[in-house]
Amino acid sequence: MFLDEARIEVAGGRGGNGALSFRREKYVPRGGPDGGDGGHGGSIIFVADQSLGTLVDFRYNRRHRAENGGHGLGSNKSGKDGADLTIKVPVGTAVYEEGSDQMLADLTLADQRVVIAPGGKGGRGNARFSSSSHQTPRYCEKGQPGVERLLRLELKLLADVGLVGFPNVGKSTLISRISAARPKIADYPFTTLVPNLGVVALEPGLSFVVADIPGIIEGASEGAGLGIRFLKHVERTRLLVHLLDVSGATGRDPLEDFDILNRELRSYSEALAERPQVVALNKADAVADMASLDPLAEAVRERGYEVFTLSAATGTGVQQLLYHVKDRLAELPKPSAEPEEQMLVIRPRLERKPQVVREEDGALRVVGDEVERLVVMTDLNNDDAVRRLHRQLESRGIISLLRRSGAQEGDTVRVGEAEFDFVEG
Repeated sequence: MFLDEARIEVAGGRGGNGALSFRREKYVPRGGPDGGDGGHGGSIIFVADQSLGTLVDFRYNRRHRAENGGHGLGSNKSGKDGADLTIKVPVGTAVYEEGSDQMLADLTLADQRVVIAPGGKGGRGNARFSSSSHQTPRYCEKGQPGVERLLRLELKLLADVGLVGFPNVGKSTLISRISAARPKIADYPFTTLVPNLGVVALEPGLSFVVADIPGIIEGASEGAGLGIRFLKHVERTRLLVHLLDVSGATGRDPLEDFDILNRELRSYSEALAERPQVVALNKADAVADMASLDPLAEAVRERGYEVFTLSAATGTGVQQLLYHVKDRLAELPKPSAEPEEQMLVIRPRLERKPQVVREEDGALRVVGDEVERLVVMTDLNNDDAVRRLHRQLESRGIISLLRRSGAQEGDTVRVGEAEFDFVEG
């Protein structure tokens, strides 16, 4: 089954909690704090796999969570780091934040890797807070949650050449003629329901990849027919071969079809409309008078395109087209074949500065990445830890911000899922 879009949930593992421990050994009267740090949570890593050609594996497996980090222990023992979760995706997968058009990653190279949801940091044990002025800290940190994301995965086929044209112009017949691809071929519209890839081998060491793109008709950029579902597969091609049916069997005007489809490409993407094109007048074997094609060929040339007349069914004129395509591809820039030296890490959005908003029930909510992180890593059942949190909020100006926002004695203050009473002094 071919599936080119999927929605999944990913979450990095939570960091382990730091340990609250004191060294207690015979003959060691003042052992001091020895709580170890928690381990870091595992991360979600996407890796592009050349052997995959569909996103169907995500159809029923939509939730992915990396392993949590282990908790710290006494005797300064750190917790174990959580294992990363590596997820294979097809080469050509674009990763978006669900609900937006913001692309997080574009995996276009085999073995390319991206950390899409980093794991949380482990909390520090109480041994880390010991100092000459504070020798017996009775608090530690909780582990930081991993990054959670709702993602939309889109597979955009990687091909050098895209075959475009209205339904039944002969795209499937042509790709079956020039490659080992064997798509379904029939004489009714929308026979081809999924893109087909084929490798064209002109001679030893000389080949290129062709994609048969189905479903493009008038209104496709707005969802008509198979809609924009397959237009995205044309985006990665370097050259388009635009097929026109000149047999007259459909009763349509080939030149009008040519202009309509180019308008659809432009409506979908201005860059796509500027992609180099070669025009193929197909099904010439059904034309009695070849001279009758001259006005059409001349009109296409006046629009700035090179024209070839051929028959995908019989093979006439196909080789000339292929060698011309080969020469054009040699002139066009190729995508980089070298993977990135370092693994790309997708971090959360830019840090939100702290601010206070009044909620409907009159409570004050403090939002901001740093303050929310401080609260979630604090053990709110530990009085010493809560006092330390208050000092941190005071030093970062959060308490002053609450006062300027109208906080009064006894007001409810919320940070994340935690709730406090505002106390002056």
